[in-house]
Amino acid sequence: MDADTFLRKVMDLLVDTVFVVDAEGRFVYVSASCQNLLGFAPDELIGRNMIELVHPRDRERTLAIAREIMHDHPQRHFENRWMRKDGRPVDIMWSARWSPADGVRLAVARDVTALKHATRLQDAVYRISEAAHGADDLPSLLHSVQRIIGHLIPAETVLAVLYDDASGTLSFPYASGDPVPERKERKLREGTPLARVLRGGEPVLTAVDGEGVEAPDAPGGRGNWLGVPLVGREGTLGALVVETPPGGARFTDEHQELLRFASTQVVTVVERMRDEVRLRHLALHDPLTDLPNRALFHDRFAMAIERAAREGERVGLLYVDVDDFKQVNDRFGHEVGDTLLRELGARLASSVRRSDTVARMGGDEFTVVLTNLSAPGDCADVIAKLRAAVTAPYEVGPRTLDISVSIGSAVYPDDGSDQDALIRSADAGMYARKGA
Repeated sequence: MDADTFLRKVMDLLVDTVFVVDAEGRFVYVSASCQNLLGFAPDELIGRNMIELVHPRDRERTLAIAREIMHDHPQRHFENRWMRKDGRPVDIMWSARWSPADGVRLAVARDVTALKHATRLQDAVYRISEAAHGADDLPSLLHSVQRIIGHLIPAETVLAVLYDDASGTLSFPYASGDPVPERKERKLREGTPLARVLRGGEPVLTAVDGEGVEAPDAPGGRGNWLGVPLVGREGTLGALVVETPPGGARFTDEHQELLRFASTQVVTVVERMRDEVRLRHLALHDPLTDLPNRALFHDRFAMAIERAAREGERVGLLYVDVDDFKQVNDRFGHEVGDTLLRELGARLASSVRRSDTVARMGGDEFTVVLTNLSAPGDCADVIAKLRAAVTAPYEVGPRTLDISVSIGSAVYPDDGSDQDALIRSADAGMYARKGA
């Protein structure tokens, strides 16, 4: 075996790929491992210009480095992206130098795609965690997540879906794509990939057609529809879904793992927001009746007075007290008394408009704020309606209970110009009726 043949054999045994290009960038020699690196046999590349295989976004930077190399500035760790024969990008780290005597550039290429992917994945994980920690709301977090994973997951449509199991209703706090998917609330359609995710609580990677209908099993564990569940403390809250058109890019198990991590961060924010809503509700509502408590009553009463002063309207205040309620607790026990108060509060709330406010002030005392009254006498009509509603018999377990109530009223601005004056007037009226 002569020296040239032996040298070529050694070159072809190298795991890394050796390229030699002329001054114009045309391949004059390629070692055999190019088949593994780029999917091209060496003979397919001889005579072609190397820049044709460089990723379009890296071409300008690559040509600039090539000029530096030809000006006797060797490169040891230059990285760029090339395109394989099958259209997939590959990350390559180069060592290259110029040979003036031969008029060629000699370069050794190493595939660092896996290493770069792991680095990008780790960076995405950190950035998603950081975004979740600082997110003010779910849409802003999901926008950040899409931006972070956009170069790792080739999704053209991104959906966040929340599911109300009690009503079977889907809502969409976030959707992006071209065109943007429909975000109107709708019922869950059984038999769809999304239903499989929500019912099974496991990721689904599959292929769907243009109508969203599932195709036969995705070949090789690849598909254009990927959904992962949003699993919280109390079960599946919804799903995070990415999708591409039929014939477009395909998702893999690696994409699934990254999306699963993103879903855990989304769940963290969803549950944090729900906890905040729950805590705000508990702070402003009576735990027994779930009606507004004293603090929320004062806030809404103040807003009603401010609007009435601005718009020249009237606001009514009713003070409602159950007569001799202590006897209910003494004779039948506090559990019966609590049930009675819950039902009474529900009857009051259902007997007024949604713009009005029924609040429990404590014990057996309730208030009602009536907005936008046209005349002082309107209060009397509402009082008659409320009295009829709350004095109808109560079925509490095996017992039928009858109660009576005393109701006092005050109207802004006729009976006072501020909360304190109106509350004193309504309270005095209530006690006058109770005494009578």
